[in-house]
Amino acid sequence: MKTVTVPFFISHQGCPHTCVFCDQRAISGADGILPTPGEIRSRITLWRSTAGGRPLEAAFFGGTFTALPEEIQSSLLEPLQPLLASGMLDAVRISTRPDYLDAARVRWLSHRGVRTIELGVQSMDDGVLAASGRGHTSGDSLRAIRCIKEEGLKAGAQLMPGLPGDSPALSLYSLEQVISSGADFLRIYPTVVLRGTALAERYAAGEFVPLSLERGISLCAQLLQRAMKAGIPVIRIGLQADAGLDADAMLAGCWHPALGQLVRSRLYADLIKRVVPFGSGATLYCHPARLSDVIGMGRSTVLALAGSGGDIPVLADAALALEELNVKTEISCVTYSIIKDLNYSIHEV
Repeated sequence: MKTVTVPFFISHQGCPHTCVFCDQRAISGADGILPTPGEIRSRITLWRSTAGGRPLEAAFFGGTFTALPEEIQSSLLEPLQPLLASGMLDAVRISTRPDYLDAARVRWLSHRGVRTIELGVQSMDDGVLAASGRGHTSGDSLRAIRCIKEEGLKAGAQLMPGLPGDSPALSLYSLEQVISSGADFLRIYPTVVLRGTALAERYAAGEFVPLSLERGISLCAQLLQRAMKAGIPVIRIGLQADAGLDADAMLAGCWHPALGQLVRSRLYADLIKRVVPFGSGATLYCHPARLSDVIGMGRSTVLALAGSGGDIPVLADAALALEELNVKTEISCVTYSIIKDLNYSIHEV
């Protein structure tokens, strides 16, 4: 049964750095004011009433939770303890920086109901981290993930392809490093240039060239496929659209309100281009949950690939796995997989 996450945004709270790309208030649509114990309990009670019996977790996003003074961390976690004890709440999730986490802190959090810790890894290349003003190293990320796993908690890693000094090869290296370190899940946030940040100044001065939407989709498709091959869930691709993240806030970079779907569609489109000859009269079958991804936004995939044979029919087949695509023609019927049958070259980005 899927867990329902009750979010509390504490943007910039506790954060000891202002990275070149960062404006957490715009990203989260929140001003970072810490919720009171009453507000925490009230929101969880409200969400519990609409959760339909599903497990509930409270999540503190944004900022650097473990860099907050311990008394503030306690003030946020203590109101949750009776809810955890009663079963009204099942778990707690926090996000933080890799360099503000050690074994003692992870143990302290675990004793207070924290079961998942997300780390703002961003890159596993020390040159990219330095150029982005992160203030930590790749070694800090590896140590933090190890501490989380040794305590028996789930570790998530956020990656930001397209940072200053980054390249497709370095982005893929970062992904492979966090996977091999034991991360349980990933978020992939291609870099965007937000107004009012140091990165915006570099962009205006011609010192930084961000990923375009097209190149970002291509790179994220490769990252997603690598994660799928490793069996690591990617729980989000791209920053979420909300009142704080709009056309006025963003100057450039790889962003779209449905970026995740565009990336998944690219995987199927690339597979179709490799296995479906133009004008073959093929009919495609996919899992019902992947129909929109295979068809493409605005039918972009099937229309672009139809060639002289007209539109390509795409039908649902619940017997197929999520990653599978069945291609049926007059003379053959073959099932392919975006994991097993799609091989990328880094030069395709």
